Amino acid sequence: MSDHKFRGRREDLRLLTGQGRYTADHGYEGQVAGYFLRADRAHAKISRIDTAAARKLPGVLDVLTGADLVAADWKGPPVMSFFKGVGGSSLRVPFRSGLAHERVRYVGEPVALIVAQSEYIAQDAAELIEIEYQDLPVLVTAHDAAANGAVRVHDEVPDNLAFDYEYGNRESTEPGFTQAAHVVRVELHAQRISGNPMEPKSCTALYDAAVDVFEVCIPTQGTGDLKAALSQITGLPPEKFRIRSADVGGGFGVRNEIYPEFLAVMLAAKRTGKPVKWLGTRSETMSGDHHGRGADLIGELAVDSKGQFLALRVQWLVNLGAFCSNAGPLINTVAAPTSSAISLYNVPALHGRHRLVFTNTTPTTAYRGAGRPNVAYLWERLVEEAAVATGINAVTLRRRNVLKKNAFPLKTPTGSTYDSGDPARLLDTALKASDWDGFAKRRRAAKREGKLRGIGLALFLEPSGGMGKEQVELRVEPDGRLSMFSLAGPSGQGHETVYPALVADILGVSEDKIDLRYNDVNTPKLIGTGTFGSRSLICHGAALTKGAREIVEKGKALAARHLEVAADDVTFADGQYRVAGTDLSVSMQALIEKRWGEATHPLTTNVTLDLANAFPSGAHVAEVEIDPQTGAAQIVNYVAADDCGTIYNHKLVEGQLHGGLMQGIGQVFGEHIAYDPDTGQLLSGTFMDYFMPRAENLPPINLIDCGVPSPVNPLGAKGAGEAGATGAVPALANAVLDALKPVNVAKLEMPYTSHQIWRAIHQSAASSG
Repeated sequence: MSDHKFRGRREDLRLLTGQGRYTADHGYEGQVAGYFLRADRAHAKISRIDTAAARKLPGVLDVLTGADLVAADWKGPPVMSFFKGVGGSSLRVPFRSGLAHERVRYVGEPVALIVAQSEYIAQDAAELIEIEYQDLPVLVTAHDAAANGAVRVHDEVPDNLAFDYEYGNRESTEPGFTQAAHVVRVELHAQRISGNPMEPKSCTALYDAAVDVFEVCIPTQGTGDLKAALSQITGLPPEKFRIRSADVGGGFGVRNEIYPEFLAVMLAAKRTGKPVKWLGTRSETMSGDHHGRGADLIGELAVDSKGQFLALRVQWLVNLGAFCSNAGPLINTVAAPTSSAISLYNVPALHGRHRLVFTNTTPTTAYRGAGRPNVAYLWERLVEEAAVATGINAVTLRRRNVLKKNAFPLKTPTGSTYDSGDPARLLDTALKASDWDGFAKRRRAAKREGKLRGIGLALFLEPSGGMGKEQVELRVEPDGRLSMFSLAGPSGQGHETVYPALVADILGVSEDKIDLRYNDVNTPKLIGTGTFGSRSLICHGAALTKGAREIVEKGKALAARHLEVAADDVTFADGQYRVAGTDLSVSMQALIEKRWGEATHPLTTNVTLDLANAFPSGAHVAEVEIDPQTGAAQIVNYVAADDCGTIYNHKLVEGQLHGGLMQGIGQVFGEHIAYDPDTGQLLSGTFMDYFMPRAENLPPINLIDCGVPSPVNPLGAKGAGEAGATGAVPALANAVLDALKPVNVAKLEMPYTSHQIWRAIHQSAASSG
């Protein structure tokens, strides 16, 4: 594929003209409304719940409580927990019902579901429900929950410790720390943030009692994953679930979950015999959607007298919230922290220990970057502190320790294998494009204008792809079109554009004659997973590529049959089968359109691809300017040199990088899910209180492709969707702290709001004056 073929995204016409089909657009004859009554406190026993008055209200069809969900004998939502912890321990996964049962554990937890003829009636009925609570002590922070004598969030978890995980080898780090000329230590806090997809979390469910089938409309990043999860929860086989998810208004990791509301709505549909529709509000999304980040990070780096890195020790204390989400334990342990533990640096020994604890807050899960920004943030702050301790220029220090191109593929001390990369090229490219050497002049000019100017550099590497096997089917339809069935459910990535173009390029046919059919209720049974973890092109795209190449091979036999020649005499190029030394030829499109008298077209192909991780990497440079009178910070320049492997559509990759950068900018400069430390009440539950980055926050961006093809998939592709967020957090943090050096501010926790920066400047001035 080449960029001259890009004519915009195929899906945009539908989406921009209001023809998209989101969860709210699915409707059924006779459907009724659902409304959730939610916990107004963070931790309490439910002494009594009286629904009698609500049930008597005209128009109310049913009221469900936690007891009804427990009586259904469904299991709790599954959690990815195949890994072991310290001493062979397993993740503790407390049961989570679709509605709170006997106890509420965070503000906003669903307690009752009212089903009525209209949402207004259901809301009125909710006010008639009487609940008596017996309040319990509230634990908001991970430190409070891990303290000796802390109240139990779950009775079966006496110390609130869900998981104690370690990786690397502590003993191997001891010589490095013993011999080190310098040991630097950094303590950071990655604040909790909200994914905030444009489309609020919602669900419509219909139950067909005659065949014991649920039809469920939800926003999701992969229907295959959810079918498997619902099967595990209910005990029904996956084919008993028809999940409709045509368009999804944003995913970011928080839409790859079975939320408790979904289970309650499904049970309500089964009990009432009617389609039940619940549309969440923005406040429900912010309080109930699983949050991102939420971890305290400690790193120690041992460095010798020449600036060589000798050993690394890492500790994370992770706030899991009140329950285990599907991905929360994974992304805070084996996913990013273990697989990319050494980042782009040559460090021979490391040890990490992560403790995951329960608190009285909304559960946390994967969010764009999914642990990777934490790894990069901690590493890049350690490198900056090591530069101060050793007196070696920070760029020089990185050059001395960065991995060499010829070291790839590289087996790391934690057991992962970096497939390919060229870190030195990334570093050189970013420094040159940002005019790093000219920064001192720009800083002096800013000072004359009364501004503080800072520059920040960050290197990073992250895992992408992987996750077992991926299966696709390329089916020739009776009308001569090619349908591609995949579990690649998009949430804005442009799959409907890139995948048909990718296959069309191999087959030599028009991409307009190829349709991607994802999340289709009539999809053949496929194995694989959805769209997350920067895996789409690596996994779904590579599988479709394999399928298209198999069609080309099948086509040789068909062409030989059509042309009445031997298959060995047939060649293929540019969409045409030709017989060497003759003028005989037939097009791929003609073979697709021809009826061969068989029930299944002979070119229809179903393939499965084994998957492996690819490791994208990057070097980002951010430049910021701060007004010391107000604390307002502005990004004045941003350079991102990225290795995303082979790029097949630069426009879409640029869009992915821009999106990730904006979410990184949001985390650095304002996004923060804040709870009252005493009551656990959510303090930033609306857009009046919660910062969201806007166009004015997006700086001039120079994106530079430094791709090194990956050898682990047929496309040479690596992930791109999360690189922006992973690189932006450490680069901007380093830039802000560099700007604040002249006013003696050495430490500041995110988010770097104007107030935070202003207060730090004035506190520093007061202490020095």
